[in-house]
This record gives sequence, C-alpha cells and structure tokens, in this order.
Amino acid sequence: MTHDAPIHPPHAVHDPDSRPVRVGLVGAGPWARAMHARMLATGPETELTAVWARRTEAAMEVAAPYRARVARSFEELLDLCEAVAFAVPPAVQAELAVHAAKAGKPMLLEKPLGPDLTSARRVADAVAEHNVLTQLVLTKRYHPATREFLRRAQQATVVGARSCYLHGAFLGGDFATPWRLEQGALLDLGPHLIDLLDTAVGPIATLRAAGDPRRWIELTCEHTNGAISQASLSGAVDLARARTRIELFGPGEELVYDTAELDHEECWPVLRREFAEAVRSGQSNGIDAQRGLRLQELLTMATG
Repeated sequence: MTHDAPIHPPHAVHDPDSRPVRVGLVGAGPWARAMHARMLATGPETELTAVWARRTEAAMEVAAPYRARVARSFEELLDLCEAVAFAVPPAVQAELAVHAAKAGKPMLLEKPLGPDLTSARRVADAVAEHNVLTQLVLTKRYHPATREFLRRAQQATVVGARSCYLHGAFLGGDFATPWRLEQGALLDLGPHLIDLLDTAVGPIATLRAAGDPRRWIELTCEHTNGAISQASLSGAVDLARARTRIELFGPGEELVYDTAELDHEECWPVLRREFAEAVRSGQSNGIDAQRGLRLQELLTMATG
C-alpha cells in the first residue's frame, strides 16, 4: 500500500504551536503593500488572515494577492485574527492599538508608537495593563549584521560616536506620505538611529537637537557612561540609496556599522519568525512597546 501524502510525526499534527499565527493587518498604504502584507503572507510562521483600512477599496487591493479577507470594520478584524499588525500613521496606530490591547491581541507595532509622548504612553500603559505581547518593526534590528555590530559594540569601550541616517524618500514618491512630510526625519528616522546608539554606545541620558526635521536635523546625545554621540537625520537629500552609518571611537579599534551593502530582505524572515515565536510562547524579544516608549521619551527631549 502506498501513501501519496507525506507522513508527519505525530506531534506535528497535534502541536498547536506548529500552526501559523493568524495575523490581521491594519492599513493599506505603501508600507502595508511593500512590506507587511508580503511578509505576513509568505509564512510559514504567519498567515495574513484579513486586512482592514478606512478605505475598503484599498484594503481589497492589499488583500487580493494573498486571498486574505477584507474586514468591514476594525472590530471585525479583531474577530478574524489572533494577532494584529499595524501599518498606519502614528496617530491612527496610537488610537487603535489601545483597543487591540483591550481585546487581548498581540501586536506588531510600527515606530513611533504615537505622534507624541502622551499617546505613546497611553499605548504602553494599555499593553502593560492587559498583559499583551508586542513587537516593534525596528527593521534594522532584525538583520544579522546589526546584531553582530551591537554584540561587538557592547564589549567595547566607546568614548564618542558619529552616525547618520539619510535618504531622499521625502522628495517624492509613494513614501512621501503626509505624516512624514509634516513631522520630518526626527519621528520617522530618529527611532531607528536613536535605538542603535542607545544600545551600542550606552543608555542616552540627554539629547539635544538643532535644525529642521523636514530638511536636516542634528542630534547630540550624552550617554550615562560619559560618551558623546552625534546623529544626522534627513529624508530630503538626493542619494542613490539610503545611508545608515555608525562609527564608534574609543581606546580600541574603530567599530563601523554601514548598511550600504546590507540586503534588507534578510530582515523580514527574522522579524516574522520572532514575532510568531513570541506570540506562541508569550515571551517578548525585548524590542517591544516598552522599548518604543523609551525611544519616544528620547525623541521628546529633542523637541522639548
């Protein structure tokens, strides 16, 4: 007697943790299309179950290639999924994430958590109150090269650092979205670079800013270990490709992190796998809403 279907070990059939996490996506803009939907639908750790956006037609366009359902309301989306991923402007995320937390849904959150510190704290408080698992889409944190840089940095003695995150997306195209053009590089690019400096150099104690976030902004960070770092941010400069670079200086050898040669496609499988593992285990990887609140507090120093 022959079997056409593969035979699986008994535990694979009965183990609920082997099932893909059913994720509902909030948003249907450029980032939802380019990253979230594609990443979540690729699997095998996750399944894109449903999409909801305030424009139903846009949600249908995102859902159709992956045969996901289109939710007619945010409440319906919550009913259709185990976990929620957000790909919407910060003000929208801050409002809806509180409701998702109250519904007990694990969340994949964008940065910044909200448009300001008050809204970010409201999200973090709701997550803590309802004991909901969260993970932040701090993209670079999921690349193996970034993790190796941070490992080496934390073993080094750093007295000073220079860094930049520069691109031209604000000059036009799909990613020149209204909230990015209004808020500029500090809220959009700042969380990525500040997160890396705060982790690589040491906790930031104070942060000062100069310049215009819509054009070019310069940050000076004083770290609790006495180190000083500089960060340049702009989304309005014409470059062939985005540039993120960090240079760490001290009594030892200079340590450099540069994304010029990195393939960001390597980030998505790691992000997806770690989110699914966190949802199934209930254990955060530490890149979560509390981390998002910490970054928002630092951003607020620059504008205060």
